[in-house]
Amino acid sequence: MPVMPTGTVSFPFTDIEGSTKRWEAHPQQMQAALQRHDAILRSSIEEHSGYVFKTMGDAFCAAFSAPHHALIAAIASQYALNQEQWPEEIGVVKVRMALHTGAVEEQGGDYFGQPLNRVARLLSAGHGGQVLLSEVTHGLVRDTLPPQTSTADLGEHRLKDLIRPEHIFQLGIDGLLTEFSPLKTLDNRPNNLPLQPTPFIGREKELAELSALLYNPDVHLVTFTGSGGTGKTRLSLQVGADLLDDFDAGVWLVELAALVEPKLVIPTIASVLGVKEAGDTPIVDTLKEHLK
Repeated sequence: MPVMPTGTVSFPFTDIEGSTKRWEAHPQQMQAALQRHDAILRSSIEEHSGYVFKTMGDAFCAAFSAPHHALIAAIASQYALNQEQWPEEIGVVKVRMALHTGAVEEQGGDYFGQPLNRVARLLSAGHGGQVLLSEVTHGLVRDTLPPQTSTADLGEHRLKDLIRPEHIFQLGIDGLLTEFSPLKTLDNRPNNLPLQPTPFIGREKELAELSALLYNPDVHLVTFTGSGGTGKTRLSLQVGADLLDDFDAGVWLVELAALVEPKLVIPTIASVLGVKEAGDTPIVDTLKEHLK
């Protein structure tokens, strides 16, 4: 029976690319596909001494004492998923994976600590079929890579946790897809979100509520209120980072706190968005047209 690792742990996180649309179009076929997907991942993880500590929909969160075993499990999973005969209606099920290693605390069958947030953000940067390694995990496995694999250095990228950039590596597996679109990181999406000195932890309920509001087509303005120092700005920045993939024109921070004249609000917003005056047209009208 799998044993829950403690101390310094290697975490593979996974999820299916494009699952929401498939569920909406073909719920019965997706139910069958998800059962097969779950069986493949659980088998690969447990056969290589891993421990599945959480599943959420089509996402798997696993833990390994040895980073090499986590890597082998990821390889075995991708081979098995690629060889599976999926229902024709939903097409090939592509699973993205991310591996990160760090010291965590275990409590009540779950893990707590910054490495969990980091691997989740790393996963969000990837594409279906892609296996991403953090710099820490890559350093631990690079000298023991299986013969059918290699790693590609993708450079440093700003993840959506808004703290330090992560040096990301991609695992190449012989016979499987190795070319992917650019990573879905802050670097590859229009924004001016600033790096933060500490990771964002918790407040999942507020994040979910705010995301739902911003997805609502009838909502055009959401205001956070509260006393100073309660984390309103930090929460708003994280919401912006989380939703960056869903707004093609980007997410932008406009600092208004230092302004003392109301007439400076519109020019300040325009300046951040790169909107310039056009002839005799008032800047407010030019800004409105730009925002449409």
